[in-house]
Parts: sequence; C-alpha cells; structure tokens
Amino acid sequence: MGRPRTAIGTFGEFTYVPAPNGRIKARVRFRDDDGQLRLVQATGGTRKSAERALKQKLTRRDRFSAGSRDLSGDSTFGRLVEVWLADLDLTDKLAPSTRALYERNMRQLVMPAFESHTLREINVRKVDQFIKKLASTKSYSTAKQARTVLSLAFGLAVRYDALKENPVRGIARMHKPPSQTMALTLEQVDAIRDAARGWRRAPGTPGPPPDGQLEQIIEAMLGTSARIGEVLAIRKCDVDVTVSPATVRICGAIVSPAGKPTYRQAHPKTQKSTRVVSVPSFAAEVIRQRLVVVGPEGPDQLLFFTRNGTPLTTNNIRRRLRAVLSEAGIEGVTPHAFRRTVATVLDRASGPDLAAELLGHTSSKITKEHYIQPDEAVDPVTAEILEALAPKRVEGQP
Repeated sequence: MGRPRTAIGTFGEFTYVPAPNGRIKARVRFRDDDGQLRLVQATGGTRKSAERALKQKLTRRDRFSAGSRDLSGDSTFGRLVEVWLADLDLTDKLAPSTRALYERNMRQLVMPAFESHTLREINVRKVDQFIKKLASTKSYSTAKQARTVLSLAFGLAVRYDALKENPVRGIARMHKPPSQTMALTLEQVDAIRDAARGWRRAPGTPGPPPDGQLEQIIEAMLGTSARIGEVLAIRKCDVDVTVSPATVRICGAIVSPAGKPTYRQAHPKTQKSTRVVSVPSFAAEVIRQRLVVVGPEGPDQLLFFTRNGTPLTTNNIRRRLRAVLSEAGIEGVTPHAFRRTVATVLDRASGPDLAAELLGHTSSKITKEHYIQPDEAVDPVTAEILEALAPKRVEGQP
C-alpha cells in the first residue's frame, strides 16, 4: 500500500496503515477527559470500514469522557446511586440520620423503578409518571421524599456531565393535600399525664415498676418545646436551676445510626437551632429531680439514661409512650404532638414569632404551617364594632 495515508475526520487527523491479512488500520490521537493525548485505532476490511469503526469507537469514548470515569449517559441508574451515596459520605455534611433516610428512601422507593435504566433513558415523562403514581398509591409525603433523593442524585449526574439537565426539574408541581395541624387540649395533656403515672403500677403487676423517666420526659418536652431526641440529649452542664426561671440549653440530640451504637450528637436537628430556653416551674421541678438522681456525676452526664447508664433511644421512648397511651385508650399522640401543643399555646398568647423562637425555627412560616393549630375564633371585638350597623329605633315601635 506504500506510505500511510491521512484524512481529516470528525475527531481530527486520521492515519491509515496496513494491518495483517490485507486489512486497513485507522488511527488518530484523541484528547481524553484528563487532557492527555492517546492513540486510538480500529481495523476494517477497507479504508472506509476502518474509518467507520474508528469513528464509532471515538464516539463511545467521547460520550464516556463527556461524563466522567465514574458516570456517563450510558451508566445505569444503579451505578449513579452508588456514586451519589459515596459522594454524600465524601462531603460528610448530612446528619447520620438524614444520610440513612436518604439511602433508605432511594433503595426502597426509587430503585425498584429505575435500577436497570441507563441515565439517558430516564426522561422527564418517566420521572413525572413515577412520582404521580407514588403519590396516588402511597402518599404525598412518600412521593415528596422520593422526589428529593431523585433530584439530588440527578443533580450529581449533571455536575459530572453525565446528563445535560436534571429531569426532576421538569416534572409537574406537586400539590399537598389539605391538612390541619392539631394540638393537644389541656384536658388531653392531663389525661396523658395520668396514663403515664399509672402505667404498670397497679397492685399485682408483674415485673419491676417503671423508673418514672417517661413522665419526666413528657414534662421536659412540654416545658422546653424540644424534640424527643433533644430532650434525651440534655446534660447536667446544660441546665441551670440557680436562676429564676430555670434555663435549659438545647444543644444536642440523641441519634441511633443503622448498625452503630446510639450516641449524643453535639448539635440539635440543625446547627442553627442551638438555644437557651427558660422553662416553667413544672419542667424546672423535673430537672431538679433528675439532678438528684445524677448526683456527683460529671458535667457531661445525661439527665435521662438507661439502667446501664447508656443513652435512651428515641424509638424506645416512642414505644413506651405508645404502650402507655394504648392502655389508656388514647390514640394518635406522638412526641411531636407535645411540640405542636407548645407552639399553639404560645401563638395564642403572643403570636407565631415567639413560638418560632422557642422551637428553634429560623422563620415563623415553618411554625405556622406545621406546628400551630389554626385558630377559628375571630376576635370578639368585632361584635362591638358592628353594633354601628344596628337598625335605628323608631319611637313608638317595639
């Protein structure tokens, strides 16, 4: 064939050289994603077939490079999930409980629908139909959680250049079904207190009686507005009963990562929700009782703990509360109900801003939407004002 021949192709200058068995080898230097020039070559029976084979090889390589060494449009969704979870661990910005929730939602809600699809096969229509079906067959909340992890994972694919756009961005807007926040009445709170005090204390009840911590935890939740995990994380050094009113610093949370021991996290649910709250007398009394139990222990000693001295888990307290309320015939009450009750009481007395401040919210909007029971009563002063519209009395008429 003589000297190698060259031609200008889509990917640069192709070179053609003889190959064994009378075939032709086409080759070109290709700049990879890392900036390095590498020789890529393909063989065919003729110059044209060798060129076509080389172009196909370069196209596949270009698509791969357009993504990354980890992801491309031809990667499966399952591969994206692996890379996304590894990226979450690398950035390490999520609380362990949130990280576990994201993975659980992804594997249980999303993966069954998309696991074997390649990224380029997943479009807006497929995601939109998936989310709508989930909302109709499961719930709005379930669909919203699935949408969150889908959007995060596809966002990573966009950042890795494996996709041009995040398909979740184009789906129809989700509409939350109407719901109403419900707070406990004072009568319900007292009934819960009575049920907790009487639980497993009747004469003849087998086993040791309860240690009284559940009742104390209920009072602490009502007196601080804190989440159950935040109450369980209160330490000896976080309280001050020498001032009036007594104060509690909400600055941690008890968390139980999957497969790992329960421990005290050094901040509440969010970093910005650390706060010092003044507590009413009933909560201050509980704190004094716990300080007596703790005795001479060091300042980092938790006020609430197991018989072995380890942190109480939030699931343990929730189970115990369910058992207490079930025996008393009280349904639908969770630890979060106490937090909503506190917010509603404060709103009625002083408005949503004070409620948001106590609950550790950065905005009263969240407090009003999710924690305060709407007040249907209109200010009775309207009746006095509207007296101006009363019909005038005509002398002689009854």
